[in-house]
This record gives sequence, structure tokens and C-alpha cells, in this order.
Amino acid sequence: MATRPLEDFIRALRDAEVRVSVAETLDAHRVVGLLGFQDRAVTKDALAVTLAKSADEKTRFDDVFERFFSRDLPAAPDDAAAETANDPVPAGATPESAADGDAGDAGDGRAPADLADMLMAGDQAGLAAAMEAAAAAVGVGDIRSFMQRGVLGRRMLDAMGLRELERRIAALDAAGEAAAAEALNAGRRQLLADGRAFVERQYELYGRAAGERLRDAYLETRALGRIDRHDMDRAQNLVRQMARKLVARHSRRQRRARRGRLDIRRTLRVNMAHDAVPFEVIWKQRKITRPKIVAVCDVSQSVATAARFLLMFLYQLRDVVDDVHAFAFSSHLMDVGAILDDHPIEEAIPQILAAVGFRPTDYGQALVDLTDHHLGVIDRRTTVIMLGDGRSNYGDPRIDRFRALHDRARRVVWLNTEPENFWGLGDSEMPRYRPFCHVARTCRSLADLERVIDDLLRVGRN
Repeated sequence: MATRPLEDFIRALRDAEVRVSVAETLDAHRVVGLLGFQDRAVTKDALAVTLAKSADEKTRFDDVFERFFSRDLPAAPDDAAAETANDPVPAGATPESAADGDAGDAGDGRAPADLADMLMAGDQAGLAAAMEAAAAAVGVGDIRSFMQRGVLGRRMLDAMGLRELERRIAALDAAGEAAAAEALNAGRRQLLADGRAFVERQYELYGRAAGERLRDAYLETRALGRIDRHDMDRAQNLVRQMARKLVARHSRRQRRARRGRLDIRRTLRVNMAHDAVPFEVIWKQRKITRPKIVAVCDVSQSVATAARFLLMFLYQLRDVVDDVHAFAFSSHLMDVGAILDDHPIEEAIPQILAAVGFRPTDYGQALVDLTDHHLGVIDRRTTVIMLGDGRSNYGDPRIDRFRALHDRARRVVWLNTEPENFWGLGDSEMPRYRPFCHVARTCRSLADLERVIDDLLRVGRN
């Protein structure tokens, strides 16, 4: 039974972020060993049960399966397609191997005996087999960038014998056999189109996910204020992924803490009357306090993008955070919790920015508003997160009010979007605020933001 098509399919699933373990891979091989590839629907259902666990993975599985096991065989030059042109053929296998169970071997990369004869005869199965073998020989399945498509496509066709075909067309032209030359040239054009389509499918299966991961890695480290508008949706999805990862991590930590660990010494001690037979088991538990967070975000021109992502991050963490209060300001401070609660985050953020964003910054006035009207939301369990550059346009920074926050809250964390060597230059008041911060650090990227939030959730452990 074929193994290579299934191995390539599982690789495509993993590239699409469907987690497939070694045990599940072995189960999938047993399934294909029993069922083969003949009945498409049965094979799909059996592999889906074996390899896809969650609803999201089932959706990804369906998409990969359709792209991997469906393809049009190369057409004959006269466009007379056989009835089998749309039959499913697994990547890495010829039509015969899908039925017989023989893997599509890469071979030694040598061109078939006569590509021209296959084209003129409309030998779709032979062309498909030659294309699969040539693709394996030149490594089309290892494609990682859309920029490789043209180069790999040409290499694959050259391995099939394209150069010899072109020489034959030229020879027929020179001999005055125009009809035969045009027929072969039509086959060549169709072969070029089929080759491009083949490489495109390989890129969709194996290259696009790798490219997206590289793009995500780039966005994670890019300065928040420099994320391009056309990348904003991808960055927001990245924030959601990061938040889900943190929720999963800290939820597991909370479950382990509730379950506790066996306290061997106390268990032995209380069971001494039973000859140390542990009739009564004592568990050692750690208390994890779910943090309360008050986020105070500067949404002036220079910091608005960072504030957007912080608010998105915090409101994705409600499963592991007891309470989140959010405030935004340029000059006067506004409670934006109701807006965030009543609207999807994509709609809430523009409303907040329209209400209080992009105005001259006044940290002193914002601190007065917070301590005069909202001090009740801050207690000894509260972590106050200040997000901003600390530049107050030479106004009174009201250090006395900031010190009051420090004395009342459990922690004060200041996330500054500027490099630390800029703090104190010009109208920056960071050197005066910093003594009353438990943590003050630069936060310029999504990776920085994820690290800060992760640390914040860890502090909840006692």
C-alpha cells in the first residue's frame, strides 16, 4: 500500500496547523492499508476521524483534503479531455499508484522517452506520472515562497523533457511541417499551463503556511506604530492566537494548582495509626489569585496603535483574568469598558479613538480624572497597566496622583512605546514616574506585549 502520498498529505496537514501525532500517523497508515484510495468519500471520512480532533481542525482537514486529493490531469493538445480528468489523484502518486497502492517514486529525474508522443496521444496518465516524478526529482514539494513558483515550475518541466520538445518543434518548423509543429506547440502551451497549476497547488499545500508563519514572525517583532494598514487584520488575528495560547497555558496552571500535589510527609504522618497505609491522602495546594487589571491607555497620535493591541489582548484574556477595567485618554480620561463590552473589538476601538483619541496628551489631567472618579476600582489585588510614552506636553505630570496609585494598587506596570534611552528627553516625564512603577519597560512590538502579559499572569501565583 502506498505510503508516500499519505506521508505528504500528513505533512500538508501539519503545515496547515493540524496537529498530527506519531500515533495518529500510524493509525492513518492502518486506515489506508485497509481502505486504500479507491473510494474518496470513505477514505476522507476515515482519515478525518483519525487525524482531526477539534471543529477548527476538521475545517482545515477538509480544505487540505480537497486541495491535495483533487486535481485535473494534463489535457491533450486538442483539449479532448477524458472522463477521468477530474478523478482524485493524491499528490505524490500517479493515477495507477492511487489504485494499485504503489508510491509515486521520484526516480532518477531522467526525462520520459518521448514527451511529444505522450502529448499527441493525449496520454493523460503518462503525463501525470511524468509530472509527479519530475516534481519529486526537483523538490517542488519543498516550496516555501511564492517567488519560487516560476523557477521550480521551469525545472520540473525541463526534467519532463521540455527542452527536447522545444527542439523538436523548431525542427518541424524548419522542415516546413507547420501543422505538426503547431499541434506540438499547442501541447507545449497546455503543458506550461498544467505545470503552473501543479506548482500553484504545491505552494498552497506546503508553501503558503510556511510563508504565513514567516510573515507572522515578522509582525510579532515589528514596532506597533509601523504595522502597515494592510497588515492590520493579520496582526489582530495574531493577537487572538497569542491570547488563546496564554489562556490555555494559564488555565492549565490554575487547574494544576486546584488539583494540588501529594504531600508525602503529611500523608505519612496522619496515617501512622494505620501502619502508614495511606487511608487519608493529603494534598499540597498552591493558591493562584486571578489578577484584576486596570488598563490606562494613552490614545494620542503616537501611541494609539499600541493601545489598540493592548485592549484587544486584555479582552481576550477574560477566562484567566478576574476583572478588567479599561480607560483611555488623550487629555481627559474616559471609561471605555462599556464600549468594549457592547461592541466587537473591531468596532469598539475606532469608537474609542473617535471619542478621545488623537488629541494633545495631558497625563496630569488623566491621573486627576482617574483618582477623582475611578479610584474605587483599584485595590490590593489590582495591577494597573499604564500604556503610553510619558510625554505630557510640558504640563504638570501630577506625580502626587501617580504615587497615590502606586500606594493603593498591588502593582503598577508602565509599558512605554519608546526606547529607554529616549526617556527623559524633551517633554518625557518617565524619570519622574518611574520610581513609582513596580515594572517599567519598553513595549514596542506584539512579542513584547505578549511577554509582559504572560509575566503579569504569572505574578498571580502565590
